Amino acid sequence: MSNYTNINRSLEQRFIKYAKIDTQSDPTSPTCPSTEKQKNLGKELVKELLEIGVNDAEMDDNGYVYGTIPSTTDKKLPVIFFCSHMDTSPDCSGENVKPIIHDKYQGQDLILTDDHKIVIKLSDHKDLKSQIGNDIITASGTTLLGADNKAGLAEIMEAAAFLMKNPAVKHGTIKVLFTPDEEIGRGVDKVDLEKLGADFGYTIDGETLGSIEDETFSADGASLSIYGVSTHPGFAKGKMESAIKILAEILDTLPKDTLTPEATHQKEGFIHPVSISGQVEEAEAQFIIRDFTDELLVQHGQFLEETVKNVMKKYPKSTYKLEIKAQYRNMKQVLDKHPNIVQYGIEAIERAGVVAKQQSIRGGTDGSRLSYMGLPCPNIFAGEHAFHSKQEWVSVQDMEKAVQTIINIACIWEEHA
Repeated sequence: MSNYTNINRSLEQRFIKYAKIDTQSDPTSPTCPSTEKQKNLGKELVKELLEIGVNDAEMDDNGYVYGTIPSTTDKKLPVIFFCSHMDTSPDCSGENVKPIIHDKYQGQDLILTDDHKIVIKLSDHKDLKSQIGNDIITASGTTLLGADNKAGLAEIMEAAAFLMKNPAVKHGTIKVLFTPDEEIGRGVDKVDLEKLGADFGYTIDGETLGSIEDETFSADGASLSIYGVSTHPGFAKGKMESAIKILAEILDTLPKDTLTPEATHQKEGFIHPVSISGQVEEAEAQFIIRDFTDELLVQHGQFLEETVKNVMKKYPKSTYKLEIKAQYRNMKQVLDKHPNIVQYGIEAIERAGVVAKQQSIRGGTDGSRLSYMGLPCPNIFAGEHAFHSKQEWVSVQDMEKAVQTIINIACIWEEHA
């Protein structure tokens, strides 16, 4: 059993240090990591791991950080890993992040100092109601904060520091894994599973205090190219078929009250155009397709193609190309075969004095793909909220509970062996 209790400001300071390092990923870049600046944080994490005694800590050429916390028991145990990602979302600037600490929050709306139009309202953020008296960290109003997923990084690092300093706490071999490019869907593209050397793990990348997510979307990506007919606009009658207008008509034909993110929730899936580009002769749209079952995911892809075909009938001189590629699958299909992994996670949360909330997530994590790579991997709360936006926030006290949960997981597996 761990004896980790409320810590001093080291967790808060660690998180703020990480938040100030710009690590935005770039979906248009072909490299790994997609942005070299992610390695700046990777180098800092390796440095800190070495300082606490994780002697094999290293970052590889692709920006993945690995390290081992040695076993402190004679029992033969599976090797557990804890994983968080270093990059922040390209949806909102992560440059020159200025974290602000709102000590002992009292339920007020939080007006951010560098842009007073950005207000984190209690009425819009229901989880703030449970944060009275806690210390809330936000950005200053011009950037995201980066709690997604630097809160997870700080929590794993704080837990690692505790375990290295307290060898009397019994646990098996623990691995840490910090990944690049999770936000652009490439978080485990080049992970070295042999170097990681683990049996299963937990991503620390969830939202609300106490949540453990064992179910995610299944996900595909779709690329649609429209090849129109371009002519001089002054002589275009009966000849021109604008790829831009054809694509716009396809997008307008897709449902607006169903099968779209702004009209769905809970277990409802969607087809979501995320970018468009083009000229009269050729235009392109990128989509993400999501649902909780593979069968519905396939149906959504077929529906998209039928929509395209029906619109294209009006433009006989034009053609299209639709490519649908798998991104990740619902981790529940794997985790249901390994119930102890989730059950011990729930027990660890409850030992931290928190009500555990087993739930699904309308998204994915590195754990989604790792589960299908042979490493079952549910997702534990990190305390991050309103991610990918200037209103992002995290509670220091929630982060402390995540640290306790990580330590408890390590201890529980040893106790139950």
